[in-house]
Amino acid sequence: MDLQSLSLDTLKKQGNALEIGAAVTLQQLLESEHCPQAWQPALRLEAPLNIRNAATVPGTLVAGDGRSTLATVLLALDAKLEIKSISKFELMEMETESRPPQPEVINLGLGEFLPLRLDQIRGKLITSISAPLNVKLAFDYVSRTPADKPIVCVALAQWNSGRTRLVLGGYGKSPMLAMDGTEAEGVEAAARNAFHEATDEWASAEYRLDIAATLTKRCLEALQ
Repeated sequence: MDLQSLSLDTLKKQGNALEIGAAVTLQQLLESEHCPQAWQPALRLEAPLNIRNAATVPGTLVAGDGRSTLATVLLALDAKLEIKSISKFELMEMETESRPPQPEVINLGLGEFLPLRLDQIRGKLITSISAPLNVKLAFDYVSRTPADKPIVCVALAQWNSGRTRLVLGGYGKSPMLAMDGTEAEGVEAAARNAFHEATDEWASAEYRLDIAATLTKRCLEALQ
């Protein structure tokens, strides 16, 4: 099914949020005038250029694991997903007759979506992703080579109200929300605690928790 013909390949600014359509590719987002500079390193790390030209943003979130830098950043920003239950028949009607169906609409935070994503998306379509543009964001990472997926990456988001969200990537099935608080106090300790058992073939938990705390400190300094 050609999602572009359904007008789902658009990027638009809605108030203080960026709405990303279902067919928007990683490269489209990276090249958009609306893409914040703080998002761009994560997008480049997510995949090489040839894959960025083909992979969609929603598809990347569905297929990615804990080393997904884009999912790490969007989770820190508390991005929201609009998901619709649309049958293949209804999609065909939308394409051929321009007659919109009446699907069930589900709105989920990315944090709710990621743990059960395959069940959440079965028989459904992510029609858009919304992320705030008026939130300060810092991102940092460590990898074996500049082109590798990170062993540890950190995204720290801070709202004008003081709300602070810390997300760690580089391990497991999806990035990990380490902190969502009303202020930044204790954020480095939260980074260490979250990776207490994060051992795999790429790195030990001891290495990861030390690096996570260091990267978190750098991100906090960048925001301040």
